[in-house]
This record gives sequence, C-alpha cells and structure tokens, in this order.
Amino acid sequence: MSTSIIRNRAVVEDDWNVVRAAEDGTLPAADALPAGKVLVPLALWQTAKDALRASRGRDALGVWLAPDSEPADLAGDFDAIALIGVDFPVFRDGRGYSIARLLRERYGYKGELRAIGDVLRDQLRYLERCGFDAFAVRADKDIHDALKAFGEFTVQYQGAVDEPSPLFRRREAQRAAA
Repeated sequence: MSTSIIRNRAVVEDDWNVVRAAEDGTLPAADALPAGKVLVPLALWQTAKDALRASRGRDALGVWLAPDSEPADLAGDFDAIALIGVDFPVFRDGRGYSIARLLRERYGYKGELRAIGDVLRDQLRYLERCGFDAFAVRADKDIHDALKAFGEFTVQYQGAVDEPSPLFRRREAQRAAA
C-alpha cells in the first residue's frame, strides 16, 4: 500500500520506509532493513553508520530524531543522508519544533526536514515556520484537507525560519522605503 505525504505544500507519494524499534526497544540489524529508502532512528544510525552507508547510497538514507534527541549529534553527518525526520510521538509534544529550528538555524541543515508521527492539520503551518518542508500526516486524517492549513493565516507576527523579520520590522522597512 502506498502512502502520501505533503512535501513543499503538495501531496506526493512517499517512497520512504520509517524504521522503528520493536516493542521491546530493540533496533533491527542494519542488514535486516526493508529494501528501498529507509528513515532510521538516530540510535541505529549511531551504531551502524558505516554499514548503512556501505549498503545504501546517500539518496536512500535518512535519520529521524526523537523528541529527546540532540540535533548536534547528527550535524556532522548531513552530507551522508538525504533527509531528516523529527518524530512527534503525541500531538502535544512540542520539542520537535525546537529541534527543527536548531537544525535549520544553528546547524545550517538545508535538506528535506520531515515531521513524522502524530502530525495533524493544526500543526502544519507552525511546523513549516520552524523549518519543516515535508509532513507525514497521521494516517487516519485526510491529507488533502490538511493542505488547507497552509492558507489559513496570511500574516505572521513573529519572526521564524520562513520569515526571520517580525511584522513590526517589515512594516518599518516598508515605511522607510516609501
């Protein structure tokens, strides 16, 4: 069964397999992963980085971070992976927003940044403002309805990754230019 995600505000087919630990917490072996593109947890990346690189090309490797992961632990490996996922295990856990901002602003990550897990329509525009450009909306939600979230607000007051200057600064610049 194919699934869809939102990437750059468009619904597209998702060809990535998200690899998760078993219920007992054990991680699969690097040679036991599904074929194709894989998005592996940071813990598996840290223990099997060389084997993963040897068995798959950069374009078929991604790493996802848990809410308690340290983005700095992945910063030196940006050139070895095609995407970074950030897991939202529950809707109300907002640590992933901070992880995204750190990846984009502090560590300069330029590749695809995907929100995975309990991702809902209400979060999408805020996630985008923090630097996410791809969203794996929860399977029981209508992905086409979720797209509408991007047009619900036309003006943002605060500065963020997508618009660093707050509204009062933008207005000030417009007045100075006039």
